[in-house]
Amino acid sequence: MNRRPTLLAATALTAAAVLSLSACGGGDGDSKENDKIAGAESGDKKRESPSPTASDDGIERPEIKLPKDVKDVFEGGKTGDAKKDAVLADNARRITSLTEAATVDAKEHPALKFYSSGDALLSAGNYAQGFYKKGKSFVGTTRYYDREVTFLKGGAVAVTYCMDATKTYPKDRKTGAVDRSIPASDQDYSFYNTRLEKNEDGVWQTTAVLTTAAAKRCMS
Repeated sequence: MNRRPTLLAATALTAAAVLSLSACGGGDGDSKENDKIAGAESGDKKRESPSPTASDDGIERPEIKLPKDVKDVFEGGKTGDAKKDAVLADNARRITSLTEAATVDAKEHPALKFYSSGDALLSAGNYAQGFYKKGKSFVGTTRYYDREVTFLKGGAVAVTYCMDATKTYPKDRKTGAVDRSIPASDQDYSFYNTRLEKNEDGVWQTTAVLTTAAAKRCMS
């Protein structure tokens, strides 16, 4: 049993796939891998930073609040490059908006739409809805690391990263019971290959996502 599912169906990725995904035009409609996924869902010391909340860029952002027993931890948030840091900040906010949508009972989750669009918004909504349909949630700390930014022609950006969910545990939404008996496994490590585009408000929105579950590159 998995502690928590990956965002999308597992898709084999290579270094070349990172750039091919991000070099696609528009909403990545020409990517066969991305169509399949959408259909399935209808250098130095590492630095850790808590889940991002406020920003000093003048953009009015929706508040993201996680339950006290849920935490996202991001490594490598400050690269020394202001442009890369801005991209990584919105990437982190997008990830935490997903965590909020999956773990916080609410009629609306405005941050989800704020940081995702296109196919990525569709998959994000289905991902969060999957927890509700199964009556599940999760608690614990999820680690995100090996985060890399690649600027591409046309203004789009590729962001790749690893996820470690070995410190998260399934929670029953109705009873509140948490299952801490599940042993860590390869399935707790996932590799994400995402495409981001800057919208008219200056927000780096994620527009496409490919995921590899049980990613060996994230286990070293």
